[in-house]
Amino acid sequence: MGNEIRVRAEGTGARLTVKLSVTPKVGVDSLKAKYGVTKYDLGQGYALPESLKALVPKNSPEYVESGNNYVERIIRALYYFKQAALIGPSGTGKTHIVYLVSELSGLPLWEINCGLQTSVYDLFGRFVGLGKENWIDGQLVSWCRYGGILYLDEANMMKQDVATRLNPLLDTRGHLVLNEKDNEVIPRHPNGYVIISMNPFASEFAGTKPLNAAFRRRMSVWVDFDYLSVGARISKDEVDLISKKANIPPETSEKIIRVAAELRKLYKNGDLPYAPSVGDLVNWGVLVADGLTPTAAAEETIVAVTSDEAEIRGTVRRIVQMVIGK
Repeated sequence: MGNEIRVRAEGTGARLTVKLSVTPKVGVDSLKAKYGVTKYDLGQGYALPESLKALVPKNSPEYVESGNNYVERIIRALYYFKQAALIGPSGTGKTHIVYLVSELSGLPLWEINCGLQTSVYDLFGRFVGLGKENWIDGQLVSWCRYGGILYLDEANMMKQDVATRLNPLLDTRGHLVLNEKDNEVIPRHPNGYVIISMNPFASEFAGTKPLNAAFRRRMSVWVDFDYLSVGARISKDEVDLISKKANIPPETSEKIIRVAAELRKLYKNGDLPYAPSVGDLVNWGVLVADGLTPTAAAEETIVAVTSDEAEIRGTVRRIVQMVIGK
């Protein structure tokens, strides 16, 4: 329903009525009901410090689940066990869903990419100042003190010394020993939750390694992610999503999805180094909506993003032409 705004025109006494068509924003409570997570209150009793409000994600896009109930499974795992692990190939929306879970819970998100060579000082803290007299907490210590969701992305690229320091936090001890600061023992905040995510350990993911067994068994629940469309499985939800976001006809969107499904199958079989994400497909569709042919738009997006190697690009190009035509 449109909203009415009434404006008084100066000097005439007349009233001007303007009707605006407003699409109401879906509220957090509505999304909680949609995903079936209303009963899992991760923020119960949590007082969000003013200084951390900026760490709570805002306006996270809804997650298209196609019956997998990822949001419910993750929030339920955090509610009962305090931690969860997400595993699946790149582009399946693992990070997206963590942001959504954090926003639905109203909790700050502490994000650490374990693939980056983040120093122990950045994670745990350090003394600063001319005389090294002032201590500054790192991200892990701040999360431990103030609560929220600690998100360890690319966890199977984590340095071993960091993983070992985390073990007491993730078991029944529930504390961090701050060796850098007089061995201070910091209890884990009651509203402190942990989500780790990773790609499956495989040769194409440079830098990955099998997750340490001690760390692995501290993850109470594992949620496997996969693409909505892969191989012969074509998701109508993904077709509709690309059509809507790129503003292209559903029949064009379906062809794009069919190309993506075939590329994803080859990727999972180890025949391609990269598989298209939903974002990649939206980019492709946007150029089509701007007037390029699907084949020409593919050259600037899906073909180029897959690899720099001419042979691999040729493979992608042939699949595009097979499904869409020249």
